[in-house]
Amino acid sequence: MRTGRPKRPLVVSREERETLDSLAHRSRTAPQLARRARIVLACADGLDNKVVAKKLRMTPQTVGRWRRRFIADRLDGLYDEPRPGTPRKITDAQVEAIVIRTLESKPRGATQWSVRSMLVLCVDEKSQIQALDRTQPLLPMRPGQIEHRTHDYKRHGTTSLFAALDVKTGKVLGQIHRRHRSVEFRRFLDAIEDNVPVDLDVHVIMDNYGTHKTAIIRNWFAKRPRFHVHFTPTYGSWLNLVERWFAELTRKQIRRGSHRSVPELEKAIREFIDVHNSEPKPFVWTKTADEILASIARFAQRTLNTHASTN
Repeated sequence: MRTGRPKRPLVVSREERETLDSLAHRSRTAPQLARRARIVLACADGLDNKVVAKKLRMTPQTVGRWRRRFIADRLDGLYDEPRPGTPRKITDAQVEAIVIRTLESKPRGATQWSVRSMLVLCVDEKSQIQALDRTQPLLPMRPGQIEHRTHDYKRHGTTSLFAALDVKTGKVLGQIHRRHRSVEFRRFLDAIEDNVPVDLDVHVIMDNYGTHKTAIIRNWFAKRPRFHVHFTPTYGSWLNLVERWFAELTRKQIRRGSHRSVPELEKAIREFIDVHNSEPKPFVWTKTADEILASIARFAQRTLNTHASTN
């Protein structure tokens, strides 16, 4: 005899099935989204949760969760949770219309559209920065000799840097904390709020790290409707331009630096930020999206060829 709560039937329309098939088999679909689409398709074929779980090699609880999400929210339910803050009021079509308008038209009485009413910040943390002291001084490169440094060093503790890069100007707002939790991240958000004029809308670009999605962070954004959060895709944090600035910090200050204490390291980081902000320059993408994707495709093909040749 059947026991337990009866499951609501999962029925998909023709349009939904086409979209699900595309998500399940398209090479550029994120792996998590493709797996969720396959779960829904299998459930739509009338299979039980346990059968679907065995077929797709996952737990029945996972199947049940995405079955419920799809029944409640349809295709939107397959995507990650909504961004913190107020509900989204601007659709993708409206965004596209705005971009087209700014590129193909001019405002009345002016020569270009202005972005003075908004601020775009790329936000992230560089955690666990080590204060390292080499056992011997670094020997710089000179004619006939490459740079030398010892492989051994002494550790003197770690610190974490929270940074927000202004995409338009290239300026960086930084805050240093010894710990890396949502409490420290909220303090950094308070610092951002204090440094941004109250008449500007703030668009924050950051990754899906757990520190950014806790209850206190969600509540912080929910109480501030002028802040709009945009998460980078999973495994796509490299898209965040502040990562490029972190690379500069590592290359010019941290990698070759010798710091005998955490306060000494933190002082060096603050000095680097001050020097950078004295003559800031915005980072500019030098390749188009198509060129980047083509490069990734070539790398993937080389990987497949190498794998095939070894088998």
